[in-house]
Amino acid sequence: MTAKRSLNPKTNVGLLRRHRDFRLLWCGETAGKFGASVTAVAMPLIAVSTLHAGPLQVGLLSASAWLPWLLIGLPVGVWVDRMRRRPIMVAAAAVSFVLFALVPLAQRTGHLSIGLLMAIALLTGTAAVFFQTAYSAYLPSLLDPADQPEGNAKLHGSASAAQIGGLGSAGAIGQGVGVVNAMFANAATFLLSLLCLVSIRHREPRPPRPADRRALLSDVGDGLRLVAGDPWLRTLTLFGAASNLALMGYQSIQVVFLVHTVGLSPGAVGGLIAATSAGGIAGALLARRTSSRIGTARATLLFELGFAMFALLIPAAFAGAGLLLFVVGGWCVSAGVVAGNVIKASFQQRYCPPELLGRLTASTAFLNFGTIPLGALLGGWLGTVYDLRTAMWITTAGVPLAALILLFSPIRRSRDLPTAPSSPSGPGAVPRPDFSPQSR
Repeated sequence: MTAKRSLNPKTNVGLLRRHRDFRLLWCGETAGKFGASVTAVAMPLIAVSTLHAGPLQVGLLSASAWLPWLLIGLPVGVWVDRMRRRPIMVAAAAVSFVLFALVPLAQRTGHLSIGLLMAIALLTGTAAVFFQTAYSAYLPSLLDPADQPEGNAKLHGSASAAQIGGLGSAGAIGQGVGVVNAMFANAATFLLSLLCLVSIRHREPRPPRPADRRALLSDVGDGLRLVAGDPWLRTLTLFGAASNLALMGYQSIQVVFLVHTVGLSPGAVGGLIAATSAGGIAGALLARRTSSRIGTARATLLFELGFAMFALLIPAAFAGAGLLLFVVGGWCVSAGVVAGNVIKASFQQRYCPPELLGRLTASTAFLNFGTIPLGALLGGWLGTVYDLRTAMWITTAGVPLAALILLFSPIRRSRDLPTAPSSPSGPGAVPRPDFSPQSR
């Protein structure tokens, strides 16, 4: 097993330069995020421009990609805790590569349909559940605790940069070779991710077998009780669920809104959405500096509530100079989301022991990501019942409203998020393993 590389406080050498395995993980994750961003624009454009789908069908397509979090999110967390994480990530990248390459092949054989797109979205979404859960639990085994905030910031920052490139290039690639053929570029990014993951030298020890061979449902219950019984985890999870419902509500129909209501061409849609995603890079850069200056709890409120208010600019967009409203609103939302995710990821990795991190990740993701398909369906339904602009107003209003959950929690009264929970006590307290720093 390759040992983790320790942080040397006397050196200013960046993590990417001195840690080969993290560099490969970073490259693979960035490539995968680029491909996923191409998909986020290309798949709805295929549905709208090639298959002539309506708002509800586009919403169903978006929901299909996130539905696996509701179906298998919880047991995946248990399986990840019982297995080595890197092989899971390798398998997930390989499956995504094959499935996305099928889209242009299906068009050439005359088998492309909305049903096939939904099936591929569902299966690649399943692969994403395994990859994301394993990836979140794998990072602490690769990096020392002192390196984890920098690692999270770099991964989230590069993911935002890849998202910008993917969103911006999706429209250009679609105009150059066709939106369906753009899926070949997406498949290639997952092939690159696969090659990077295979090249990592670090080998995890085999997780110890539980002495009592507890049932799957019992282990799943441990993860849910951990979230439900801890005020910090409970607050962040409830906020994430409400926020994702609103975010996906408007994001699932923003392509249709920009094409049919604002009047943009498919190529311009990708570039405009890419401009909004640039806020994610700023958020990743600001998260650590802001947290160290005002505290992690206060920074969470600033990014998740203060920046979210600008979401209300998005539905006011119109052709010409009015597109600036869409860009500013989307840029601020992206900055707030990514900065909040950087802070949350570092908090969870320090707060939870490694042997429970997979279950914690899956439990929070089940609740956080489980509302995403519901948000996509909500956006598609609202876009059908009302006009698209009204649907955008309703869903974007939910973004700052969701952040009000943080105001009615311990976060409002704290400067920093804790590094270990208090010991439970009293009747009805949820028993948990020792979370002291010595147990990490």
